[in-house]
Order: sequence, then structure tokens, then C-alpha cells
Amino acid sequence: MTPKLVPASFFGMVLGLSGLGQAWRLAAGYWGLPGLVAETLLTLAGLVWLSLLLRYLWQALRHPQARLAEWQHPVQGGTPALLGIATLLMVLAILPYSRSLAWCLTALGLGWHLAFALWHTGTLWQGRRQSQDTAPTLYLPTVAGNFTSAAALGALGQHQWGWLFLGAGVFSWLALESPILQRLWQAEDLPAAQRPLLGIQFAPPAVCLMASLMLQPGQATPWLLMLWGYALFQLLLGLRLWRWLGTQRFAPSYWAYTFGIAATTVGTLKLAQAGAAPAQALALPVFLAANGFIGYLSLRTGYRLLRGRLL
Repeated sequence: MTPKLVPASFFGMVLGLSGLGQAWRLAAGYWGLPGLVAETLLTLAGLVWLSLLLRYLWQALRHPQARLAEWQHPVQGGTPALLGIATLLMVLAILPYSRSLAWCLTALGLGWHLAFALWHTGTLWQGRRQSQDTAPTLYLPTVAGNFTSAAALGALGQHQWGWLFLGAGVFSWLALESPILQRLWQAEDLPAAQRPLLGIQFAPPAVCLMASLMLQPGQATPWLLMLWGYALFQLLLGLRLWRWLGTQRFAPSYWAYTFGIAATTVGTLKLAQAGAAPAQALALPVFLAANGFIGYLSLRTGYRLLRGRLL
């Protein structure tokens, strides 16, 4: 009998909660909102990250073949990259309290990111994939992983190293977006159970924006505004397709949307602080919408957890 394993995709909860916590940190400085909310959200994100990480690793030791099957799955196989991404986002949460611990988490996150991304990408290069398996989860190892690596290194003041990872992420993103969009346009409809994964499709420009602002803080250059514009357009496209995207009943996979939403909120507030007039005009509605959506997912997830139906 196959054991009930915690899927790697559950680490998407950490991405949404930590991103919202970072947005509240910025909002505390920009609007004077209570800083306690930010630290509470980041503490919750840290507890979720730690509990998921310990359980994931324990289950990997007890059921290595089941874990290997997840890694080799044609669609879910990219999701273990979330372990490194979530760990690197914890760097941003812990940095104001302990620089030493932040460096330790950076080493762990970068180590997992590079090892898994190289293994996964090397597997893809050997071919034998079906076109219908081309899903946005392909972004996670080489795009999201490199962008969050750049953000963590930027926060630690290692800007030149951060630019290396940002470059790897940007060119990986450009290479992957065309085949993924071609799959969406030309093949049959994405199955309802996979449609929440399109939340990952909306994330690259927003996460690239967030990482770029960590490497060149306090600036609102045309390049950054272009990234922000594409991120907003992607989110508007999600609103246009909300009925089609929401065909699947509620499941933790909907947390895939929160990475892009939270990163867009963080980027908007940083641009507003840098003096970008469009960001100053849109910061409040974006912030409120992010809180509403992530708050709704948190309540639904908590309810399923209490009912013992999260898995």
C-alpha cells in the first residue's frame, strides 16, 4: 500500500505566507501599519516550513522509492525544488534577527537548489517526454530557484553573486515560457486537477522583480517597471480566467497562485517606496487583494487540516 506522503507542492504554503509577511514588513514602514502582523505571519511561515521539512525528510528516509517516484513524475517532478525555494525565503525572514542563521539557511537552500536543479534539468535534456507533460512546474528548479537565490544573496549584501543567479533565472525563464505557452495554446485543455499549477505561470516576472529590487534597492528603473507591468498583466489574465482555473475543488495546490501574488505585492510596495507613481497608486488595492486571497486559502487549508483531510 502506497503511504500518504506530504507532497513537495505543500511547500507552496511557505511561499505565500512568507511573501505576505514580507509585504506587511514593507507596509509597516510605508503606511505605518503594525509591525507585529508581519512578524506573526513570518513566524507562522517558519513553523510551517520547519514542520513540512522535517516530515518530508523523515518520509524520504522511510519511503525512498515513493519519494523517488515523485521526483521522476513528468509533472510533479519539478516541485521538490520548493524545498530550496522555501528555505531561501526563510533567509529574508530571519535576517533581521540573526545574520549567522541566515547564512546557514542560505547555504542549505543554495545547496539543495543547485543539486536538484542540475539533476532535474539534466534529466530533461535526455528527452523521452510527452508534450502534454510540459507544465509550469518546469519553472520551479531553474527559474524560481535561481530568482530566490538571487534575492537571498542580495539581502546578505552579496550583489555580484546574486546577479549570477538572476541571470541564470532570466535566461531559463525565456527558454521555458515559449514551450509552456505552446502547450497551453495548441494541445487539449489542461486537466482540471492541473489548472492550479498555472499559478506558477504567473510568478516569474513578479519573482524576478522582487529579486532585482533586492540587488538594486530603492530604484524604479524602466526595466523594473517593465517586469512589474508584465506581472500585473499576468494577474489580470488570471482574473479573466478565474472560472476556468477554479474548476478543481479546493485543494492545497491552489497555493501555487500565492507565490506570484505575494511577490507582486512586495514588488509593488518596494516600487512605491522608490517613488514610482503607478506603484503608489496601485499599492493599496494590490495589498488588500493579496491579503484577501492568501487569507482565504489559509482559512480553507486550516479547516481541512482540522478535519484531517489535508492529504
